Amino acid sequence: MKSLGLAFLAGLVSALGFAPLGLWPLTLLAFAFLVWLIEGAPSLRAALARGWWFGVGQFVLGLNWIATAFTYQAAMPAWLGWVAVVLLSLYLAIYPAAAAGLAWRWAIGGTSASAGETPPPLAPGRPVVLVLLLAAAWIVTEWLRATLFTGFAWNPAGVAWVGVAGVAGLSAYVGTYGLGAVTLLAGGALFLLARRRWLAGAAIAAPILAFALLLLPIRVTAPGGRPLIHIVQPNIGQQNKWDRGYERENFERFVRLTGPPAPEPRLLLWPEAATPDFLAYDAAARRRLAALLGPRDLLLLGGVEPVFDAAGMGIAAYNSVYVLTPDDRLTGRYDKAHLVPYGEYLPMRPILSAIGLSRLAPGDLDFRDGPGPRTLDLGAFGRAGVQVCYEIIFSGQVVDEANRPDFIFNPSNDAWFGAWGPPQHLAQARLRAIEEGLPVIRATPTGVSAVIGADGLVEQSLPLGTAGAIDSRLPGPFPPTLFARYGNLLPFAFALLLVAAAIAVRRKAR
Repeated sequence: MKSLGLAFLAGLVSALGFAPLGLWPLTLLAFAFLVWLIEGAPSLRAALARGWWFGVGQFVLGLNWIATAFTYQAAMPAWLGWVAVVLLSLYLAIYPAAAAGLAWRWAIGGTSASAGETPPPLAPGRPVVLVLLLAAAWIVTEWLRATLFTGFAWNPAGVAWVGVAGVAGLSAYVGTYGLGAVTLLAGGALFLLARRRWLAGAAIAAPILAFALLLLPIRVTAPGGRPLIHIVQPNIGQQNKWDRGYERENFERFVRLTGPPAPEPRLLLWPEAATPDFLAYDAAARRRLAALLGPRDLLLLGGVEPVFDAAGMGIAAYNSVYVLTPDDRLTGRYDKAHLVPYGEYLPMRPILSAIGLSRLAPGDLDFRDGPGPRTLDLGAFGRAGVQVCYEIIFSGQVVDEANRPDFIFNPSNDAWFGAWGPPQHLAQARLRAIEEGLPVIRATPTGVSAVIGADGLVEQSLPLGTAGAIDSRLPGPFPPTLFARYGNLLPFAFALLLVAAAIAVRRKAR
């Protein structure tokens, strides 16, 4: 039981490396401790349990912001939010448990002891094999976590590196899941060095350090000819967003922060669900918004596209982003494809609604999913890929490969994500920029709105809980990265390479 408690504490410590704290050295130490716990497991069952409790600790702390979402609706008690965090963590911990079990089974299983006994000494190469196989298994299990049951890719291990110049750049070559393996390898190197396996530890750490130096980003300032963008962050809290009594005040905030037309064309960017009006059906609402634009401006904003049945009754909706012109025309639309279970739709609605559960987002209609990544032609402003809110966290699923955009627009509503959710969301958007070699522009109602360069560095941002606007030149894209060309084939190829290295080490040790 003591080892399980230590695994849980190590998981808690590992989450301190994620935003907003960013204490990434603690994450590496926590993973080094996890390797030690797995190495000392007397059986496969013990290894699985240690990996599972590590995951529970990491997710309970890292996902604490989910509890805040329950405070913004009245259908369910707020305390249920913490129940949801714990239950979700108990499920998500299955994936690190599986990685721990796979690594133990193939690295140590042949030398296991009976239950309750101390495991026998390992062969000289076994600790190195364990580290390599754990890193490979982590790639597979994190990909599964992001895929099964619609997926929940929040806080992959690699996101701890996002503030570390150079190391995060590896995601352009091995993707986010491959970067997670690098996190495990770095922790494993610390474990080996602590075990005085100097040569093995150095052999794993040296390539990471070398690539970190080679991939140090070079700041590229957007030239003066790049389009001008204007991001609006109105600081409208979730408690007021859908209140009809605040509708006029909310709109006036957008008007004030949008400001008068500029001497040159501007691409105006408003957050997710910025307007409560059904723009496709409300000409007056379109004219009211178009009046804010200069003659060559465009407005990208979030809204809701209703779906009606033959009798004219609303039966569903899309979470959409519209392109509005100065002459009040809608010239493009993107419908969110990766919806949030329990947030935008209620799974098994007849059963769950009968026991008192409801969606966290207000409204009686469930959202429908759109067709997937799509590039919108914005004329002089280039081509925009759109990823609404939490869609941006899914590595390899954010760009229309047949029509590569010049940048990704990520409108979001993080107002109900507490203090930890928004900076974590920003960190994951930065990884998408590095992976794809594309700038990411974020517009949120309460923060963090940001201009992220194609190198993943934040050029400008507005902090949480502030009203303001960002005027910036649209950063330019990089040529397609290796990951942009081959996607998640690369982390799986990396996993195979790690497995091959583990087999080679084992044979040499024999």
